[in-house]
Amino acid sequence: MDHVNYTWTQTFLLAGFTTTGTLRPLAFLGTLCIYLLTLAGNLFIIILVKTDSGLSIPMYFFISVLSFLELWYVSTTVPTLLHTLLHGRSPIPSAACFLQLYIFHSLGMTECYLLGVMALDRYLAICRPLHYHALMSRQVQLWLAGSTWVAGFSAALVPAGLTATLPFCLQDVAHYFCDLAPLMRLACVDTSWHAQIHGAVIGVATGCNFVLIMGLYGGILTAVLKLPSAASRAKAFSTCSSHMTVVALFYASAFTVYVSSPGSRPADSDKLVALVYALLTPFLNPIIYTLRNKEVKEAVKRVSERMRAIWRKP
Repeated sequence: MDHVNYTWTQTFLLAGFTTTGTLRPLAFLGTLCIYLLTLAGNLFIIILVKTDSGLSIPMYFFISVLSFLELWYVSTTVPTLLHTLLHGRSPIPSAACFLQLYIFHSLGMTECYLLGVMALDRYLAICRPLHYHALMSRQVQLWLAGSTWVAGFSAALVPAGLTATLPFCLQDVAHYFCDLAPLMRLACVDTSWHAQIHGAVIGVATGCNFVLIMGLYGGILTAVLKLPSAASRAKAFSTCSSHMTVVALFYASAFTVYVSSPGSRPADSDKLVALVYALLTPFLNPIIYTLRNKEVKEAVKRVSERMRAIWRKP
């Protein structure tokens, strides 16, 4: 079909959530509190890992990288969510919309790869303990962390680039940020081919990483069950429980939105599920890694004691 005959949209309108009366300020304040707590929680983990020598091991380095990623991930969408909650339907320039789309998916796919790297770290620590520090040297840690960012920002070029080239005849985005499915519903042309490409790229990235993670945890489970005592098995499982919880939250919501067909679910369901992976998961991750981790709790005590000692000095 000839794209020249279509009018290209210069500005989109983000619909956000329909809130009226007293519910609107309550929703705004609740979202703002969660956002600020998310920023504080992830910054807390980054600072704690950086300042406490007891956490200077690969696992906590990758956790701090995940927290750094979550700071940007949640900040990509929450400002537009807050704006739509406060002002209702909000305009966004098409260039800013496509930039938001690209950054959001880049960070999401980076997190997908990073969760795979974190599973590999746990596998080497439990299944190859004698060679762990040699295999996971500082140089290897930096290389793995950097590779996840390069891979994520490279893979996201395909869905974001294809969506940006579509001609759009409609403006109203049934979402609180610019995402793939809501934008494709506004196109003047058939987007089934684009949807297949998006599903293939995102599905392969998330699917392959999910299979890798499950395979690594299968190896971990086999190794742990061979340990002689129940105490050693419990300790090994405890080092993986937080990561497994984060993986479950991330992949459950990602598969719901991006692997299933956009036409197989109501349009409004996208923004509801998006609250899980774009707001709730970044909020819960610091809680999961602190409340369910004995070493982090001990590090908090050590840092607190050092801070009190500094304040007590004349």
